[in-house]
Amino acid sequence: MITLIVAIAVGCGGFSLAYFAGDWGTGWSVFAGVLGFGVFQGVAGVLIQRHVKAEMEKVQAILLAGQKRLQAKMQRWQMRPPSSVAAAQKEVFEDTKAFVKEALAQTETLRRFTPWVPLMSRQIATAQLQLSWMVKDFKTVDRLMPKAICLDPTMCCIKMARLYMLERPTAEIAKVYRKAAGRVRYNGNVLLAATMSWIQVQRGDADGAFKTLTDALKKSDHETLKRNHETLMNNRVAHFTNSGLGDQWYSLLLEEPKVHQQRPRSVYR
Repeated sequence: MITLIVAIAVGCGGFSLAYFAGDWGTGWSVFAGVLGFGVFQGVAGVLIQRHVKAEMEKVQAILLAGQKRLQAKMQRWQMRPPSSVAAAQKEVFEDTKAFVKEALAQTETLRRFTPWVPLMSRQIATAQLQLSWMVKDFKTVDRLMPKAICLDPTMCCIKMARLYMLERPTAEIAKVYRKAAGRVRYNGNVLLAATMSWIQVQRGDADGAFKTLTDALKKSDHETLKRNHETLMNNRVAHFTNSGLGDQWYSLLLEEPKVHQQRPRSVYR
């Protein structure tokens, strides 16, 4: 907002300088004012966005470093398995909470750009909501949801998942789905359609899920959607699964991946 006000002031100053001091005439003075406005707005926008991008990259770096540490730990567990799957899952969750907390603190540095960047506060809310979702801090998620920008398919799926958890009407969830699905390009609707159809199946509406997938396959050829569509067509609802989407699906927290604990095998010589 401040950028816009200053840009207008620069434009007015350019007009006044050209008209009164330079005696350029009305047309050229207006051109000078518009030029001044545009140049300032462009330069200021580039500089501010560069700083915002740098701060967001710091957030991403914290998340990436934390994920690398988790991966290294899991690799060590392959050599020396933990005492139990439950203990391992708890340790992973606590480690995740630690680096997510650090990332959340880093997002607060973006607040200094709020007076300069329109919707900056909503962008911060969106980032913090996604981070809070990772550690199942649903209280914070619910507080931030009205402020968050729901444009990205993953963000829209998070909203759909949360509405499902809160037992909101299917029609309300479908409204979010239709709005999001209408914006995406080919194969950009995979997670959206997978989430919507899963919710419909869970609520006993297999016919609705089948219709959702039928429409979704007009804009996608993803194997998971096609397999679930065929499953519902053959009335094998029990075989409906989104596991083929991997971490992308499980990150919505609607299901947990099935973990098979390997049993130690004796070696006889």
